[in-house]
Amino acid sequence: DSVYIHQDYGSVISNNRIHFPDPIDMSTGKPSQAAKSLPIHPLSIADAFDGLTPKEKLYSHYLARAAWSGTRIILCQVSPEANSIFDFIMEIARSCQEQFSGIWNELAAALKVPEADMESFLLLGKGSGDQKFLPDMHKKSLEAIALVSDRATALFPSIAQPMFSPQPTSLGYPTEQTQSAYYPGEAPISPEEVAWISKSMEIHGIHPENTRISKIYEGDQIVFEVLQASVETGGVDKVLETQDPRGFIRLVKGDHSKELESFCNNLRLAAPFARNSRQKQFLDQYDQSFCTRVHPPSPYDHLRRTLVVVRRRWVNSSTGNLEIYKDSQKTWIRDTSPSVENILGFVEPYRDPFGSRAEFEGVVAIADRKESAVLTTLVEHSSNFIKQLPWTEDFSDNDGKGPFEKALFEPPDFTSIHALAYCSSIVFGGINLPNYNDIRQECGFKNVIISNRMSAESNENDISPFVHASEVTTFRKHKYHAYYIWVVLHELLGHGTGRMMTEENGRFNFDSENPPYNPLTKAPINSWYQSGQTWTGVFGDLATTVDEYRAEFVGAYLMDNMELLALFGYTSSSEVKAQDLTYNMYVQLGVDGLRGLQNFNIDGGKWGQAHSRAHFAMLKCLLRDGHGFMTIHCNSEADELKVSVDRSRIHSDGKKALGGMLLRLHMYRCTADIGNCRQYYEHLSKVHGQYLEWRRIVLAQKQPNVQANTFLNGEEVLLREYDATPEGVIQSWFEREL
Repeated sequence: DSVYIHQDYGSVISNNRIHFPDPIDMSTGKPSQAAKSLPIHPLSIADAFDGLTPKEKLYSHYLARAAWSGTRIILCQVSPEANSIFDFIMEIARSCQEQFSGIWNELAAALKVPEADMESFLLLGKGSGDQKFLPDMHKKSLEAIALVSDRATALFPSIAQPMFSPQPTSLGYPTEQTQSAYYPGEAPISPEEVAWISKSMEIHGIHPENTRISKIYEGDQIVFEVLQASVETGGVDKVLETQDPRGFIRLVKGDHSKELESFCNNLRLAAPFARNSRQKQFLDQYDQSFCTRVHPPSPYDHLRRTLVVVRRRWVNSSTGNLEIYKDSQKTWIRDTSPSVENILGFVEPYRDPFGSRAEFEGVVAIADRKESAVLTTLVEHSSNFIKQLPWTEDFSDNDGKGPFEKALFEPPDFTSIHALAYCSSIVFGGINLPNYNDIRQECGFKNVIISNRMSAESNENDISPFVHASEVTTFRKHKYHAYYIWVVLHELLGHGTGRMMTEENGRFNFDSENPPYNPLTKAPINSWYQSGQTWTGVFGDLATTVDEYRAEFVGAYLMDNMELLALFGYTSSSEVKAQDLTYNMYVQLGVDGLRGLQNFNIDGGKWGQAHSRAHFAMLKCLLRDGHGFMTIHCNSEADELKVSVDRSRIHSDGKKALGGMLLRLHMYRCTADIGNCRQYYEHLSKVHGQYLEWRRIVLAQKQPNVQANTFLNGEEVLLREYDATPEGVIQSWFEREL
């Protein structure tokens, strides 16, 4: 990058900020009102960024550039046309800037595009979850917008048909109704073929997270190409299978090569500004995992006048190697409480229908020391709260925690951070990583809370369509506080508790002659993880959603604990009262359960998002087992759904319902009881009857986030934040020059 400031915006540099004119409404010439129909949350970062040293600002800038380099990887993992649609929108934004000084109403008038259709164009980023949405505008209007430049005109034919076609409806294994860019190719691949190829990869020591699988034909031969993400290209790297009648399997490196080249370049630019040797080490390991070439001197070396830049040598055989990436995660865990945190790589498998191939994720964030101190206090008291979880009841051994909990709770590094860059299809409020169980057992894990994402829950423009009008103000007042604690408990105690019953080569981690009794059956356990078995291997497609479900339950179950809430400053006499937070939490459970329905695909009968499925199952649990303490009032004629909670019965009925299901999930997980778990969970998350009508009514819009950018001005790093409007979202993406 050059000095990353566009002077033609009429911008003014002041106090390390770049100030731009407000977005303009297309008809009135006044500040835009478009955001009123779609709340957009700004991930505010200015105060945290100002607290960094100049060296830390440079470190965070280059890491943020690395994170955003993954944008096109994510788009490529979604659909064949996603990158072209992104290019089209960015080209329109560029043309609007160059020809109309960034004033969208002038572009609309010049092209004779109706105001409503132009506003719909600006809202093209409103899609939710893994479901497809059609543009809320005339196709002819989009074609007219494309006339603004030759490049937009050339792009339009490649995107028009897939954008306006109702099929496929959602993500999933390739069929007429669903699609997954994790499985591109000439012919649709079956779940059985994916399982077979994945097993072959496992035999050859190839991790699935940074791969895709393409099914093609070469003459009469079916060929499956395992596309591995790496900078290195050069055709077939390894043949995995040649004799099986189902087809020929080969490993091909170089998937996402261009994007990873940019990713690695920015890592190298960040390295000289790292705070310590561990940060330099994991940046080096990231680089080795995805790119192993010797590189020429950087054009940015002039910025490092006082630094010695040491050229490194790279081992060409390791590019795309996730074993090196796993080593980076071990190093990353040991980098405790950094001022600038990062999460980079192929991380979460939520969008892969097989549940193993991971979406690229790039997070760069700045630590909040004050909030982190509160989280540290919670960590120190964790054992007390673990003893109050339902699977510890009736047990006196293991210091009162029983046989299904670890003897020693290993406190993780737990920090509150503010996201500077969050490149992902979902901006989570909390993260617990790494996902590799062997690393978690050996080295531990990290918990982070994305504070400026959490603060979006207090947005006064937030739509609360499922809350009674008389309670909306109170609900919004308490929402952030309740949601923050819920997510904290989800990450710390939801993902951090539990002890699997295992046998490895004849050695049990429990008394096999006198097995512990199962609180569900009141009889000794009769199942466990046998040699070589893992949680994800046994539970397969249910592993992610059940794990998230259980973690959500743990957080909600403890939300009436007054001692715990007091650690966060909430008591019966505080301005935000502890009892009100508990009530708000149960209303939130109902609201989230309804919202989750938007990610259920009716045509395929499948859930598109693990958390949404979990939230809906929680709602059904509370409705079914809560004896009426929670109700959903449905008015089909008015398209209204409202959540009602009887405050007086939260502890007697609501918590009891949560506890019963939480115990079931925990015991299924600890004892490898996939049979009963599948039967129970699939029934509870089934969408039928009245729930289909509720889904029709929901129509809740995803509330996108607008994120800041950093720019270089000589050796100084400047921050720009954007207005929480559709125009601001597009502008933020355009200025990343991706």
